[in-house]
Amino acid sequence: MIDPIADNIFDAVATDVSAKGIVETTPTTDEDWARVRQGAVTLAEGTNLLKMARPVAPLGDTNKAGGANAPELSPEEIQRKIDQNRGLWNSHANELRDEALKVLDIVKSKNAAALFDAGSRLDRACENCHLEYWYPGDKKAVLEDEAKHATFGRPASK
Repeated sequence: MIDPIADNIFDAVATDVSAKGIVETTPTTDEDWARVRQGAVTLAEGTNLLKMARPVAPLGDTNKAGGANAPELSPEEIQRKIDQNRGLWNSHANELRDEALKVLDIVKSKNAAALFDAGSRLDRACENCHLEYWYPGDKKAVLEDEAKHATFGRPASK
């Protein structure tokens, strides 16, 4: 539920640079903005489901957690981490909710530039949780990599 609906926001604003030039994608129609709104509402409401005590995966469900140097924690390992510190888990869900609610305000003003920045913050909220619960072994490498790269920011207004 969370991952696919987030694409309503992530895919709404983009800048593609190629040999043919720069192509900017932004929501322009009421339908475009309605799709973004749907994504934001569903994400915000979905965080309530994330905070409900329940198994993170059906019994017997597997992922890429097998073998030496597995890239992901198993569903059982994830569940243990959540159960050990539900407050931390809920804080990640709240961070996601807060960013989704900010997107709702942006939809009201139909501010595509603000939506671009909100998508980055939303991605960061997702990644913060994933690095804690899904693939924590990547946390150090991700942080080191982030420190090495330039990031894109919109020019300051005069």
